[in-house]
Parts: sequence; structure tokens; C-alpha cells
Amino acid sequence: MLVTILLPILFVIQPPKQNPPAPDEPSPIVVTSFRWFRDRQSADKVVVPPRVPQPPTIDGTQTAGRNGRTDGTAPERDPNLDKIETRSGALDRIGEEAEAPRVDGFTYEVKFKNLGTKQTQTIFWEYQFKEIAHANNASRRRFICGVKFKSDKDKLVQVFSTLGPIAVINVKNLPRDSNNRFDQSIVIDRIEFEDGSVWQRRDWNIEEAKFAATKRGDRSGVCRSF
Repeated sequence: MLVTILLPILFVIQPPKQNPPAPDEPSPIVVTSFRWFRDRQSADKVVVPPRVPQPPTIDGTQTAGRNGRTDGTAPERDPNLDKIETRSGALDRIGEEAEAPRVDGFTYEVKFKNLGTKQTQTIFWEYQFKEIAHANNASRRRFICGVKFKSDKDKLVQVFSTLGPIAVINVKNLPRDSNNRFDQSIVIDRIEFEDGSVWQRRDWNIEEAKFAATKRGDRSGVCRSF
């Protein structure tokens, strides 16, 4: 009779599953310092914009080089590619790209410290602003950065953007030292670690960054806005 009673209990008991971190668990990455300032850098330093769905780029009128031979031979080469004008234009474009113009913008800087035990892979974070004189005038600049640093290490991240702290005022008219005009804060939304685990802020939805987020292997050393 004792066996009959214990058997149903034994079938119900299962080993506990490994649960993700509780939503209210403190972030293992903390911010030790942050600032923003007006800057001027090369245009190729501007933060990568958010990814958006791209329309089809196939032009039905351009068939040279696209229609392969059915017998397995190489596709027909576009004869325009061999023209002197085409080659000269390509060389000119390479030269122009090598000397990117300098543009005015803003650098957002934050220093992170890893208080956890895991190496980071990617950090989703926000630089938030609120104008002191007009509390309703608030904005945020949001970034995804591929940053790898181990436990008890620091990481300085700088993001150069053409977007200023507040969109509804003319930031070009702000004096150089304008930090006192704003209440500022850094918010960490999500942390992805090297081992594949994740910490995420309560009530934050990854869907907000779905177009900016790419495969983990594509983000190393790159910041993207979202």
C-alpha cells in the first residue's frame, strides 16, 4: 500500500529548471561616469543608423552578369565594366571615400564597469535628457554597442552622432558648456553575455530594437542607434 501511494509522487517530482535572471535583479554592469559634448569628426565615424527592411534592388533591365549560362559556364560579363570611363569613375569614388569629410556632431561617452562574473558581448543602453527649465522637454539617444570586457574590468564607450541631446531646441545655439541645462542619466536596457545568457531591464521589450539588433557575431566593436 505504501508503494501505491509513493509512485504518483515520484512521477510528479522533476529536477528544477535553470531560470533566467529575475526581472528585478540589479544589472551586473554599472555606469561609473558619463558625459556628452559637441564634436567634429570624420563622417565615417557617425554612429551606424538603425537597420530597416530593404526593398528589392534587382533591376529587370540589367541582365548582363546576372543571367548565368544553363550549361554551367561563367555568366556573361557586363561590357560597360571594362570601359575607361567606368574604371576611372570607380577610382574616383574610392579616392573620395578614403577622404571622408568632417561633420559637426555630438559625442556621447559612458564608462561601464563589469561587477558580474561573465564577459559581456553586447550592451543596449540609453542616454536620457530632460531640460531643467522645461521639464516636459525630454529625449533620449539609444544605442546598441558590441563591447567585450571581463569581470571587474572597465570599458569606455564613445558614440559620435549628428543628433543632439534635445531635438526640439536649436542645439547649435547652445554654449560649449551646456551640461548644466539638462538632467542626465544612463539607462541600461539589456546585456548579452559571451556565454549566451541575457540580463534585461524590467518592462523593456527587445522589439524596440529589432531592426537594429543583428546576429551577435556582427556587432563586435560596432555601435548602432535604435
